[in-house]
This record gives sequence, C-alpha cells and structure tokens, in this order.
Amino acid sequence: MSIFNDIRTAFNRRDNSLNQLLLINVLVFVVLQLIRVVMWLSGLPYYSSVIEQLALPSNLSWLAYRPWTVLTYAFVHEGFLHILFNLLNLYWFGSLIREYLGERKVTSLYILGALAGAALFLLGYNLIPKLQQLGPTIVLGASGAVVAIVVGAATLLPNYEFNLILIGPVRIKYIAAVLVLIAIFGLDGGNTGGEMAHIGGAILGFTFIKQLQAGRDLGRPILAIGDWVGGLFTGRPNLRVSHRNRATVPPTTKARKGPAQPDAEDIDSILDKISRSGYESLSKEEKQKLFRASQQ
Repeated sequence: MSIFNDIRTAFNRRDNSLNQLLLINVLVFVVLQLIRVVMWLSGLPYYSSVIEQLALPSNLSWLAYRPWTVLTYAFVHEGFLHILFNLLNLYWFGSLIREYLGERKVTSLYILGALAGAALFLLGYNLIPKLQQLGPTIVLGASGAVVAIVVGAATLLPNYEFNLILIGPVRIKYIAAVLVLIAIFGLDGGNTGGEMAHIGGAILGFTFIKQLQAGRDLGRPILAIGDWVGGLFTGRPNLRVSHRNRATVPPTTKARKGPAQPDAEDIDSILDKISRSGYESLSKEEKQKLFRASQQ
C-alpha cells in the first residue's frame, strides 16, 4: 500500500528528523489503541501491563527492571487530545529549530528534553517528602520533550511571533513563559508527575540553546549514538580518514578550498540579529553561514 511506502520513505530520508519524530509518535499511538481495542473485545485485562512496560515509573526498583522507559515514555500517549496538542506544538516550534539550526538539533532537543523530564520526575518523587507521600506513579507522553523544543525555540528567537486564533500575533517567549508557569502552578494538581517532566524539559531547552550559543553542543553524544545505531541497521561502514603526504600542486593549478566554517561569534551575532529583526533581515552571506553552521 502507498501509505506504507510513504512511511518507509520518510524514515529512509536523511535530514527528516522532525517528520520522523511526528510519525513515531503517531504510529505508537495507533498501535497502542489497536492493542487496547483488541484486548477489550477479547476480554483480556493486559493493556495496563503493556503501558507499564513503556511508561516511566517513579519507583526506582521498578525502573531497574525497565530502564528503557526513561526514553520510551516520551513516545506514549493514551488520549487523542494529549497527542494532538503535543504534536502540534512539536511541529510548530520544531519547524523553527529545524529552519534555523537544522534537523539534527530537533532530535537532540527532543531526546535530551525527554531525559531531563525523566530525571526531574524521578528526583522529585524520590527526594521530595510531599511527593513521596503520594506513592508510586507513572508518567507518559511527549510533553517534557516538546516543552524543551518550545523553550529552546523561544530562547533562540524570543521575538518571533505566532498568530494565535482570537488573540493575534504573540511573541513565542510569552507562549513559552505561559507553558512553564502552567507547569509550576499545576504541581499541586492531578498531574504532578507530568508537570515535573515539563519543568525538566523547559530547563533543558533553555540550557541547550545557551550552551549552543556559547559554542558547546550538548547534543553531540545523542547524535553519535544515533549515528552508530543507524549504521547497525543500514549496514553503512564507518568512514575512516587516512592521512597522506600532501600532493604537489602544479604551479599553473590553484588548490580549491571549500567555504570556511563560521565561528561561534559569527553565529551568535547572526542569531542576535534574527531575534531583533527576524530571519528576513539577514543578508545572503549571513543565511549561508547559518546554514553551514547547522550542518556541522
């Protein structure tokens, strides 16, 4: 069927991380809903057990038997509105990260945001007495990872505007601030674990962009692991660079050099200009520098 060909094409394409993250979330949701319906029709009470294998538990002894849940929880949704709002925010704000920093930064932010959300959730439920009194619980959903991307985009482009229905143009720094405040104010509500994950993701998103602007990419280990795992499935050999004596260039031939990679100061000044005046204010040379930096 063409739909399966489209899905396979989306995953085979390089530099398609945002669409791949969206697809993974949708596919996991669809599969889980099918399992839920089939088990309900069959009278089998095992759906909750399936969710327990994917959701992140606050109990560390349970986590020891399911360590993969520190990441899988960020791809699991049970409610339609839950996944809808998460994927809309992932697409809108992830598109900004993709445009200005490249596809691979979207992946880094999502994975690191999920891990940061998991870390704060686990720390809170195991160190804060009030949360310990609530007893063991689980957390699931992409909200922590998505909030990392939202706050990351707002840190990178604070004055970028989205047109909101019934409100009009709103700078994304205010959208991010509202999401963070909602998470803080909701800590004493019915979704304490989820709000902890949101706050963890927000802290990561802000830190990630600030470190990137300082010339440090926190996502390099994530991308290195991803490339290694991808190589196992695709069978691509690891490239090795061998150094040889430089060949003598004939006097009549000039050695060709590629464009120089922009340094961190150039990128910082370009990002500042985007924040002040928008992407369209950049010159052609500045846009090229930003693009080359996103490919590093």
